[in-house]
Amino acid sequence: MEKPKNRKELVKALISTNLTEEEHDELLEMLIDNPISVNLEKNENLSLSDKIADKVTALAGSWAFIICFAFFIFFWIILNTVIIFKNPVDPYPFILLNLLLSCISALQAPFIMMSQNRHAKKDSLRNENDYLTDLKSELILEELHNQMDEILKNQKKILKYIEDDEKFLK
Repeated sequence: MEKPKNRKELVKALISTNLTEEEHDELLEMLIDNPISVNLEKNENLSLSDKIADKVTALAGSWAFIICFAFFIFFWIILNTVIIFKNPVDPYPFILLNLLLSCISALQAPFIMMSQNRHAKKDSLRNENDYLTDLKSELILEELHNQMDEILKNQKKILKYIEDDEKFLK
């Protein structure tokens, strides 16, 4: 198996299930030696459509949009029932208003879905990154635990030698 060139390849190789035990251990060693956390916000290159989708989603999900839209609907109803009483543009069942609202909803939905799909992918990458960071921490803690056990074992041996020497000297 060739050595991964960067962290992304290392992570992909580690996640791959068709590894031998030796290859898996080698990759884990590389994982411990290299930093693996990635700032997903910093490395993000958004296309124009992604930026538009995020802006539309941010606007459509804001209180300003909801309040302005409520005022628009209220104004539309007042205009077509009270102000233009004799020849309203859109009489009482407000069919034109319904058509306008349906068109806005039909246009907003795909933008919101695109934005949510992109955020779901980012969340998936973030979860994978968290998993690998946790795995690295677990491996390091296990190694530290083994080293502590070795230190304690050596310390007991040293204490035993000291006690034996004290007995011998008396």
